[in-house]
Amino acid sequence: MIHKSSAGGATELKWLRSSYSSSGDGNDCVEVVTTPATVHVRDSKDQPGPRLGFTPTTWEAFLAYASER
Repeated sequence: MIHKSSAGGATELKWLRSSYSSSGDGNDCVEVVTTPATVHVRDSKDQPGPRLGFTPTTWEAFLAYASER
């Protein structure tokens, strides 16, 4: 996935993986990257596969909900 900056150049997105990933090989987790308008989420085991996109407001609401569980 490529994010094009406003200057017209391409910048590769920097995906982040949770430090709480409990897998022995570290691959059983989701990865997240944020851009100004979208929070992208993907399966770390299928990086070129499907991705979800959320607005920052929706993602913040999800994080608040999940942190209460």
